[in-house]
Amino acid sequence: MDAEIEERTSRRHVGRNLQKIRVYLGMKQEALATDLGVSQQEISKIEKQDEIDEGLLGRIATVLGVSAEMIKDFDVEKTFFNISHHNYRDANIAEGATTYAIVQQINPLEKIVELYERLLKSEQEKIELLKKYIK
Repeated sequence: MDAEIEERTSRRHVGRNLQKIRVYLGMKQEALATDLGVSQQEISKIEKQDEIDEGLLGRIATVLGVSAEMIKDFDVEKTFFNISHHNYRDANIAEGATTYAIVQQINPLEKIVELYERLLKSEQEKIELLKKYIK
């Protein structure tokens, strides 16, 4: 069993895990790049890396609303197994119970509005600079 865990850890590809989680959350590379202040091409490069620097991984995790450990240890097979072998419609939570899994919901419409607001602010700043330059 330990050999199996070690083998899975050694073949872990953090960049691919990041990509799968980003796609699952409905976020495009461009949106993630904007939130991180990098180019879309940089996100593409990051998603091709086996390992990602801890600091950068932490920033990415914060933007995505997940933990860095989730990105590192993401396992598609386990995820599908959990989804297909549990009947969540019949699930209930007993009074006083605590839950460890919190579902992060990202509303694509909210993200679009946020991006347009940033773009509008940027354009307004450009207009102000041009006005100053003309005077």
